[in-house]
Amino acid sequence: MGTPAQRMVAEQLRPHGVTDERVLQAMASVPREEFLAPRMRRHAYEDRALAIECGQTISQPLVVALMIQAVALQPDDTVLEVGTGSGYAAAVLSRLCRKVITIEREPALAEHASEVLRRLGFDNVEVAVGDGSLGWPAGAPYDVILVAAAARDIPAALIAQLGERGRMVIPVSVAHDEPQDLRIYQRHGDEVSYRSLFPVLFVPLRTG
Repeated sequence: MGTPAQRMVAEQLRPHGVTDERVLQAMASVPREEFLAPRMRRHAYEDRALAIECGQTISQPLVVALMIQAVALQPDDTVLEVGTGSGYAAAVLSRLCRKVITIEREPALAEHASEVLRRLGFDNVEVAVGDGSLGWPAGAPYDVILVAAAARDIPAALIAQLGERGRMVIPVSVAHDEPQDLRIYQRHGDEVSYRSLFPVLFVPLRTG
């Protein structure tokens, strides 16, 4: 039968477009229930977003896996995640790269995520508190930036902190009351190009 996380990989991720074996292994190795409040743990492996504290959510597993697959992480990459939330996505990312810096504007969420990540041994993750739209210049440049909140305009600071050939996945609000457009941006010298991936629904990226 396998663990709940392994069953999630077999039943939800493989059949719906997640083909990167490293991503699948990472998703199978992270206990999603540990990042949820006790009352929510029975829902941990349902393929949907779940509420966490401070009016935020933990994204559905399929979206997490597809976002991470899109950026084609390499073992030596340094990653910036904007929107720590529960810390779950940072844990998955940490299995696939050298270092993750994850930034969260809500101190309570950052503290809880940091405690869980530390307790579970994800020791290549650094949790910072701040305005994610400004990125985290101290760790730049980044090979990959993942943004777990929807922006109306692409934050210039995040583009500036992408390294050469760096990739950024970010949901973009294109119209009111419509699904957001998940996009992947890539830097080539002074040029930045993007392509659309699929529609998503994330909480808004707060700035200022």
